[in-house]
Amino acid sequence: MSGPALATEESPAVSVASEEDLVINTAPPQEPEESVTDVPDASVTQVPNDPVTDEPTYTGKPVPGDTPNAEICDRAAVYSPTSQGAQYHRAVGPTNANYNATSRTAKSTFTSEVTGEVGVSVSGDLQASVNTMLLKIKAKFNITVSAKLTAKLGNSISVDTPSHRTTNATYGVWRLKHTGVSYVLYSNCKTSTKKTIVSYSPYRVGWYLWES
Repeated sequence: MSGPALATEESPAVSVASEEDLVINTAPPQEPEESVTDVPDASVTQVPNDPVTDEPTYTGKPVPGDTPNAEICDRAAVYSPTSQGAQYHRAVGPTNANYNATSRTAKSTFTSEVTGEVGVSVSGDLQASVNTMLLKIKAKFNITVSAKLTAKLGNSISVDTPSHRTTNATYGVWRLKHTGVSYVLYSNCKTSTKKTIVSYSPYRVGWYLWES
């Protein structure tokens, strides 16, 4: 017995699942806890009408008109990650399901039916670019997250379905949750209000499975 399959001219790739992929959950994937907005094509967001640098620089030199001891900095949009959370699954395409009506364990095979991209989602007003945010996350947590990942048509996975149970499966992208602080550093070395930013960044492509 198997879940829906979509015919394709190319041979579907069989999923090489890790132990994490093969975890059979007891509920559908969790949604982000916060109200988040998808970042279109991971575009760069910067302080309007003012060039910014990835890192603030203190020169220690006064500018004309300032007091002798005035400080100046390169204006910059700053992001600093503070914590890393759980993985959240973003589905691409429909949920497949297979009910085992027999008295024995049966094999369920699921095949992804569409190709789709998943990008970064954030809460709040991220001042720095997405690429800067991802680099800061990598540096702090020694983990690589991406601006976007593609879940492709034709990937398959096979799992055991217990007797009189339903196995459900969605294919898509796992995203990692991070919390950080975003603000603007002005040329006089003062900062704007520091805002907490929650982000969900693509980490890996794979399946989410649960029984009901």
